[in-house]
Amino acid sequence: MNSLTRITRGIGVAFKDGRVKGLLAFTTGMILWASVFYRYVEGWSWLDSIYFSVVTISTVGFGDFSPETAAGKIFTIFYIIVGLGIFVTAATTVADTILSQDDKQEDN
Repeated sequence: MNSLTRITRGIGVAFKDGRVKGLLAFTTGMILWASVFYRYVEGWSWLDSIYFSVVTISTVGFGDFSPETAAGKIFTIFYIIVGLGIFVTAATTVADTILSQDDKQEDN
């Protein structure tokens, strides 16, 4: 079985796992919550708000946007501290599920 097929099968299994679904739902909720905050507090467009929320929680941090208000800066500090843990946990759980599926295939 080639690598792409194994990865695709592993992703399919991961998205059926309850832990993965829960963590991804929570991560999505965090991104949406932050996006609403940035939309109304910073006055950014929906696209910019969602973009900044995803780039920040994933630690990419391009630096093309940054909060200008004190409330936005304080919120972002807490968003990074809480969101980073959630994001890393979600990504790790997805990867672990994919790898464990790959291990099961090798055992058969």
